Amino acid sequence: MRSVRTGDSGPEVRDIQQRLVDLGFSVEPDEAASGFGASTEAAVRAFQESRSLRVDGLVGPDTWGQLVEAGYRLGDRTLYLHAPVYRGDDVRALQRQLNSLGFDAGREDGLFGPGTEQAVREFQRNVGDIPDGMVGFATVRTLQRMRPLEDGPGRAMVREGEELRHRHGSLEGSIIAIDPGPGADDANHRLVIALRDALAAKGAKPEILTGDGEDPSPSGRARLANELGAVLCLSLHLGEGVSEMSGPTCSYFGSQKTHSPAGELLAQHILSELERGLGGRGRLQRLTSAMLRETRMPAVQIEPVAGANPQEARLLEDDAFLARVADAIATGSSRYFAVIAGTQPPEA
Repeated sequence: MRSVRTGDSGPEVRDIQQRLVDLGFSVEPDEAASGFGASTEAAVRAFQESRSLRVDGLVGPDTWGQLVEAGYRLGDRTLYLHAPVYRGDDVRALQRQLNSLGFDAGREDGLFGPGTEQAVREFQRNVGDIPDGMVGFATVRTLQRMRPLEDGPGRAMVREGEELRHRHGSLEGSIIAIDPGPGADDANHRLVIALRDALAAKGAKPEILTGDGEDPSPSGRARLANELGAVLCLSLHLGEGVSEMSGPTCSYFGSQKTHSPAGELLAQHILSELERGLGGRGRLQRLTSAMLRETRMPAVQIEPVAGANPQEARLLEDDAFLARVADAIATGSSRYFAVIAGTQPPEA
């Protein structure tokens, strides 16, 4: 879908505004008739911040998807394993409650997949219900009677952190997914090729997720990475950011309540190498965008510069700069494997 933004009007804008109001965000009444104005943009930004999304005031695929998901509460509908999978805050609440009770529902990502279904069946079996994997009124009522504690770290996050201590692997011979990110321009293409070559030079098997003329949705790109069996996913984003910012940004899956420890570790090492190779300070951040949320392997979204900053955007025209970016990302990925294998200390 195209991004909906300030100045747009029509039924899709009214739908966005109504969903924001239903979620408790303020939109001036006259904007329902006039279109996407200042108060709508402010409400979108507030919603994005609350959901750990990119705060840009635009309603693109990630923001729209989460606006829809935010409208569901546990018990609103019967949940079960379905294609396409059920998505929503009701699924996320279910996963968190199951995890807090000791039933491993996996990552609390709001996607009702096989792991969540298995956790539901185990819960139903333990409370004496028919283990059919369907979450209807009876199962929700039983869950609520158990009064699960939801303030601590989720079981999936703790397990992923423990797995990192025992995980082994090497960049050499590993399939690494390269996501070119949304859209495509010359600088984006040149960086993708430079990164592919830098990873290959270290013995990896890089795979670019899209071909010429292709621009799948974020969920579609995540699915491609999963189908490849990649061990890491590196998502490149150029031409974004806000003008007052500078330096690289590395993002990994996470919200206020949960995050991916493996994604965080990968992001830390890539950012460290970008800072070392490019000079200056960067930033780490948690995001719940589909590319980070729906990949089954550690994934990082990498913005080597703040593309809306004119001085930094000009750096993307320099092939030598792009080569340094690619080398830093490849080196950071290699350091990630070295750290989890115990052949290199966390801090180089």
